[in-house]
Amino acid sequence: MAEKKIKIIVAKPGLDGHDRGAKLLSRIFAEAGMEVVYTGLRQTPEMIVEAALQEDADVVGLSSLSGVHNYFFPKVVELLKAKKLSNVLVVGGGIIPLEDIPTLKKAGIAEIFGPGTPTDTIVGFIKANVKSK
Repeated sequence: MAEKKIKIIVAKPGLDGHDRGAKLLSRIFAEAGMEVVYTGLRQTPEMIVEAALQEDADVVGLSSLSGVHNYFFPKVVELLKAKKLSNVLVVGGGIIPLEDIPTLKKAGIAEIFGPGTPTDTIVGFIKANVKSK
């Protein structure tokens, strides 16, 4: 029986207009055998969670370069829990100060990947931490 592909939502919450990294990672995830849904720019937490629900996602990957991560990332986790989607792995990346990472992890973000993180590290983390449905 074929192994089920990991389905990942890649999203850019807030008004951040830079998505080159998110698009690159979307391609890397696809090349690693994942099914990728890129939601595009300027997503609200509600839009991201609705996409995760509609797509039956295993993972939500959030990217922020504009400093909104302390609000938007935990809000996505909160809304996922409210929709009974607490089994969805949430990871984040972008320009995130090191001092913000413990608070984000406490809020339910499984891992934060900063600039220069090897892509195989990100892919490996996702594959090792996705909960089977």
